[in-house]
Amino acid sequence: MPRDARETRHRIMKSAYGLFYREGFERSGIDAVAEAAGVTKRTLYNHFSSKDELIAEVLRAQADLAAEQIERWCGDAPPTPEALVETIFTRFRDWSRTPEWRGSGFTRAAMELAWAPGHDARRAAATQKTAVESALSDALDRVGVAEPKGVARALVLLIEGAMALRLIHGEETWIDEAEAAAQILVQRLAR
Repeated sequence: MPRDARETRHRIMKSAYGLFYREGFERSGIDAVAEAAGVTKRTLYNHFSSKDELIAEVLRAQADLAAEQIERWCGDAPPTPEALVETIFTRFRDWSRTPEWRGSGFTRAAMELAWAPGHDARRAAATQKTAVESALSDALDRVGVAEPKGVARALVLLIEGAMALRLIHGEETWIDEAEAAAQILVQRLAR
């Protein structure tokens, strides 16, 4: 693919994700994506055969960025279970305070596409959540938590639940409660 084509594809994907994240994956039409990217619909369709393909590709690209971010969050934590949990929830809390925050784009895409269980975007979301769980499991193992895979799964549940309730109620206290529960869990299972 020529350099201009790669740049155009990147611009379409970046514009699409911004629009999808702000307005919704289902609500954002191809016309709006093309306009946001500064391309024609024809150009957009030269790069992506359908909106479904575009959504899936955008989420796959975002999954790499999200994996890097969670790895940084885990890697920045001091080497104790309590510090790891505190770091993760502090970063999560900080992210949720940004004005444009609307929760996890992966979770939102999966919810919006609940009617399409085989959709590539839902598979991309599942892959991303599995990557988060794996990164947390590795980090929990490094800091001496027994049963790191099970604890990582519980942390993902707490984070996802806190994220949903933070969106629903607009209150940060849900993150605080999830962090408190996570702290109890890791303290009980520290080796």
